[in-house]
Amino acid sequence: MAMDVVDYEIKGAEMQFVEVELDPGEAAIGEAGSMMFMESGVEMDTVFGDGSSQQSGGLFGKLLGAGKRLITGESLFTTVYTNQSSAKKRVAFGAPYPGKILPMDLRQLGGTLICQKDSFLCAARGVSLGIALQRKLGAGFFGGEGFIMQKLEGDGMAFVHAGGTVVRRDLQPGETLFIDTGCVVAYTQGVDFDIQFVGKIKTALFGGEGIFLARVTGPGQVWLQSLPFSRLASRIFAAAPQAGGRGRDEGSLLTGVAGAGLLGGLLGGDQE
Repeated sequence: MAMDVVDYEIKGAEMQFVEVELDPGEAAIGEAGSMMFMESGVEMDTVFGDGSSQQSGGLFGKLLGAGKRLITGESLFTTVYTNQSSAKKRVAFGAPYPGKILPMDLRQLGGTLICQKDSFLCAARGVSLGIALQRKLGAGFFGGEGFIMQKLEGDGMAFVHAGGTVVRRDLQPGETLFIDTGCVVAYTQGVDFDIQFVGKIKTALFGGEGIFLARVTGPGQVWLQSLPFSRLASRIFAAAPQAGGRGRDEGSLLTGVAGAGLLGGLLGGDQE
């Protein structure tokens, strides 16, 4: 199926969203719940799978696309936004947490991009969302993402979300980079991905960086994020009251005294 060529504009700083401009007849696909707004004339339709095989793949194509999404932990359904009007229209997709939205031109990346399971945000119609199985046992068991990562294929635009600040590293043939397993956002197909033990028991147990590191070797490109969602979630959970954190009771002594005085006034009533 031919890819739709879409224009786009990424807006915002910490909490970004992407506006995709659709010519008449063009469409974009998005994850369930990612849509921010759409202009009149754009119609949305919930479909089985990734929306790339709805016209040419028949029932088998739909089931195959849905099965791939189910294996990667995503919903069985995707939403297709089609411009049914005679003028250009826009639809916007919002990031789920603070970070950056990365525009990925699959045509310039060799037609394939391997990324974290939850990083895909939206894409032009025709981009296929599949699975990438890690061939190495170490990467499968200890890689943070397991054996299964998401594979984006095609020659259109896809948009990937990452947490915090994002940096791209261009690796030369044989060049190796060691990365925290949660900080790997995506990499091109030519990059070799494996997991390596940190080397020292004391460092593994008390270093706070985990027992394993991701080892990526070029040639190819790799994108890194400074704030994995798992790290953000663990900090929020640690600060929650049920986890022993200060949570909502956090504040100064003056605030506590003022709050107690206010509560006493409410309970005691007017003392005149």
